[in-house]
Amino acid sequence: MKNLLILLLLAACGAQPNPAMFGAQRFDATREGRPYTVFLKGNMAEVIRLGYARREEHQAIRATMIDLVPELTGCRIIASTWRGDSGEMRGRVNCPKFSG
Repeated sequence: MKNLLILLLLAACGAQPNPAMFGAQRFDATREGRPYTVFLKGNMAEVIRLGYARREEHQAIRATMIDLVPELTGCRIIASTWRGDSGEMRGRVNCPKFSG
């Protein structure tokens, strides 16, 4: 039983998307030693930062998260729609393959 609990806790540590993003395409990247996961589904994207961050790092992390979306997905973010913090952000994107 103890081993099962440990396995369940370890499984919960990975980046999981918001339920609305289930089935999304996943992109993983590391920047400045910190892992991030980007999920893309239609015209929505979500970025999750993994690991601990000190208070003074949060502003730079948010900027990195915003920069990762176009870099990894090829989609342009619609800045006015993005919400969240340095742990998780989500918003709308404009992707060339979805436009038209």
